[in-house]
Amino acid sequence: MTSEDVINEFRAANALREGHFVLSSGLHSPMFLQKNLVFMNADRCERLCKALAEKITAQVGPVDLAISPAVGGIIPGYETARHLKVPSMYVEREGGEFKLRRGFHVEPGQTVVMVEDIVTTGLSSRECIAAIRAAGGNVIAAACIVDRSGGKADVGVPLIALASLEVPAYPADNLPPELAAIPVQDPGSRRLAKA
Repeated sequence: MTSEDVINEFRAANALREGHFVLSSGLHSPMFLQKNLVFMNADRCERLCKALAEKITAQVGPVDLAISPAVGGIIPGYETARHLKVPSMYVEREGGEFKLRRGFHVEPGQTVVMVEDIVTTGLSSRECIAAIRAAGGNVIAAACIVDRSGGKADVGVPLIALASLEVPAYPADNLPPELAAIPVQDPGSRRLAKA
């Protein structure tokens, strides 16, 4: 599956949005990928995650577990794990930090692929990887459906992306005039609890 095939899946789901968006990272962008419109369709989600699992296996071989950050990574993490034929777990925030909860645990040294939905800066991925390592897991790679940094995000381990885009993202105090002129939309979930 090529990057263009992946983006076409987003287009077909009406999930490739243009305008002025605040991303989970707090950066502003003229493009937003509403991945939940993609993941709500089981066939589309399966196609993408099966291709991601195949790419993971081709690049790093077999793994013991797939672990994702909640909430956005849960669906692609589960579906990718299903095709890898390994258990799927997720970390969630407790006291502001990602932790394995709900009875999830990692045996010391188990090999783990961290599966994310979309990577922009890599912050959530790095936090998830730190939590997995703290639990005793050996994170050998990170994987995502779309890397919107165009390969620039550093997650601390090799990043396997099904699609790679270089989409501009700007700090709120350094917006280009054409973006600043458009009303802002905040479609993400990271700041909902703070409102």
